[in-house]
Amino acid sequence: MLRGIRVLELGQVLSAPFAGAILGDLGAEVLKIERVEGGDDARRMGVDFRHGDALTFHMVNRNKKSVALDLKSTLGKADFERLAASADILIHNLRPGAPEALGIDGPSLTGRHPRLIYCAISAFGHVGPMKDRPGYEPLIQAYSGLSSCNGGPDDPPMRLGVAVCDQGTGMWIVIGALAALRNRERTGSGTIVTASLLETALVWAAQRGDAWVNGGEMPPKHRSGHPALVPYEAFDAKDGPFIICCGNDRLFAKLARELGKPEWSEDERFATNRARLTHKNTLVVLMNEILRAQPRASWIERLERAGVPAAPINTLPEALNEPQSRALGILQDVPGEDYKLTGSPLSFDGVRPPIRSAAPRLGSGSDEVHQGKH
Repeated sequence: MLRGIRVLELGQVLSAPFAGAILGDLGAEVLKIERVEGGDDARRMGVDFRHGDALTFHMVNRNKKSVALDLKSTLGKADFERLAASADILIHNLRPGAPEALGIDGPSLTGRHPRLIYCAISAFGHVGPMKDRPGYEPLIQAYSGLSSCNGGPDDPPMRLGVAVCDQGTGMWIVIGALAALRNRERTGSGTIVTASLLETALVWAAQRGDAWVNGGEMPPKHRSGHPALVPYEAFDAKDGPFIICCGNDRLFAKLARELGKPEWSEDERFATNRARLTHKNTLVVLMNEILRAQPRASWIERLERAGVPAAPINTLPEALNEPQSRALGILQDVPGEDYKLTGSPLSFDGVRPPIRSAAPRLGSGSDEVHQGKH
């Protein structure tokens, strides 16, 4: 989809490299600009997985070429400027102040290369009293209030187990870059696009944050439930937990019939979602008494047949071994390697973009740049 688009990525660890990986998956040529000594810190974020680099690095740096440049040297600056002149998109998550010190901040670089779409990722945002502070995923989850939303009513704040802020910010930057690319077709000019982990976290928490802003109260926490829908959470069957999601009164009526309680759909306590919200504790206790009598596979089969959304609470190995996960083919072989990686979640005309190449060795594309081939 993006063949012919050149991307420069000055990415460290996760957010910018994840954005670069998305664009690479979509067919763009991604040149990963790395430090001459050591390269991206993610290369050492964990034990040696392959070729001296950690698994995290391999995950988010596929479909790229590595160009090692000393951006403080005359030669490195010249090479970088030549690349910037030919690039469509630049993405970085450099430490605040570093772009200015190198003379490659947004206003400076787009002033020299006005068609460039310049995408900058920061921890706290491009304005405000904390704009120059660095930050990491757990710090942002804590600062943003996202951690306080996680877990049940009596649980302490806890981090979400995956890097939703880092990877989410990478996604937003890609969305912004593609919108700016479309705008450049109309105007001929590039754009400075900014995103931050904090803004991403606040957007992810907006359902609760907006409830507080507009209503003055925080919705109660639910380990697996929903603040506005009942029943919409985990229940214990005879042999393990599973999820039931009734998003409307029609689904609840079907559920009630499968539970042997068709009268519930006429009961004033349970007939409507708003009534069920008021009488949630009563309903959940009654449902648990019934659901514990049979294995979850039996319940899931019955509910699915009736059209009520339900699913087991899987471990990751169980999820990856589900027939549906295998049918999607999202785990892909890496060309020339002996391992697999999770590929793009997008398909075009039914075809998932393939992983075309493994993560590059540090500086493996540098000679082409020095020789003027890029």
